[in-house]
Amino acid sequence: MTEAPALIGVWKQLVGQEPAARTLSTASAAAARIVDNQPVAPGAMTHAWLVTGPPGSGRSTAARVFAAALQCGTGTGCGECPGCRTVLAGTHADVKLVVPEGLSISVAEMRSLVQAAARRPTTGKWQVVIIEDSDRLTEGASNALLKAVEEPPDRTVFLLCAPSDHPDDVSVTIRSRCRLVTLRTPPPEAIAQVLMERDGIDPERARWAASVSSGHVGRARRLATDEAARQRRATVLRIPLGLRRPSDVFTCADQLISAAEADAGEESKVRDEAERSELRTAMGGDGIGKGVAGAKRAAEAAVKQLEKRQKSRATRTQRDTLDLALVDLAAFYRDVLVTASGAGATLNHPDHASEIAQAASAWAPDSILRRLEAVLECREAIDLNVKPRIAVEAMVTTLRQG
Repeated sequence: MTEAPALIGVWKQLVGQEPAARTLSTASAAAARIVDNQPVAPGAMTHAWLVTGPPGSGRSTAARVFAAALQCGTGTGCGECPGCRTVLAGTHADVKLVVPEGLSISVAEMRSLVQAAARRPTTGKWQVVIIEDSDRLTEGASNALLKAVEEPPDRTVFLLCAPSDHPDDVSVTIRSRCRLVTLRTPPPEAIAQVLMERDGIDPERARWAASVSSGHVGRARRLATDEAARQRRATVLRIPLGLRRPSDVFTCADQLISAAEADAGEESKVRDEAERSELRTAMGGDGIGKGVAGAKRAAEAAVKQLEKRQKSRATRTQRDTLDLALVDLAAFYRDVLVTASGAGATLNHPDHASEIAQAASAWAPDSILRRLEAVLECREAIDLNVKPRIAVEAMVTTLRQG
């Protein structure tokens, strides 16, 4: 079998996604020909794309890289020209990025975005709209987006990112108007390679982080570089064999919730304060002298609105962090089931093989399945806005009882 050619330019950022990179690279070359009024094959480039893939596969990265290639001076995604660099830095005037900070994307936000997308490009070749987590669109926001996707301006491209193309994630009407690009779970070898080359991480640690990240590139990098993240993972993986007494249910549930809160708090604290400071400065709230009372009142009102949005973002961050812990937990029980059945499949937590073997010898297969289902049901309950602590305590009770 011939080895796939190495990715170059901006495409190097798509870790382990060679098929998707080829599809998007071909489309960006066709887009450059359209700009130059040259003929292209029918369907080579389209105005709406849906990028799907499992968590950590790089959906938003793929969308940004494609946007960079569309604005590239050579049309190839060279990674060196001003178009590529400004898109990747998030400063390109013709690339609009929607990153939901709360639990959903509102209709007002989407209508404003659609209006901006209808304009002609100012400095670049295309007007590009990237919507991360498009599965968070409300029904009204989906309808507003649908109108724009149905009748797009000539030089506007919509790039939607979602976990899958299931109707629960993206409405059928929007999905039917998009070209689908499906990402795969990156292999551990590719993740380890990028950690070593891009982040300068020690080879042994890079290979370990890649092997336990379940194909999540961002998670692998965090585990490789953050001792606190490694400690939180260890805390989560001690739960299955640490449920000996009834009181352990509440202790372990508290550990899970506290770990998620700590992780979310660390991520939000610095960003929140910087945003508040910048807003006060921009509105003159930190000014002194005569005539600043009105500015101070307006600044404080704006800061209160910002803090409300930050609180919503913190809730989402906490739930996302808790979900990662639950994924680790589900992977542990999956590994126990693999070991108990003698399937010989690769373990998600190879560094905990001894604990996995111990659990496999102690638990019956139906008990392992009940535990795994409890974790998956907990994830679903939290997604349906059940209070995390209640959902986690119910889950841990089942994990102890088996």
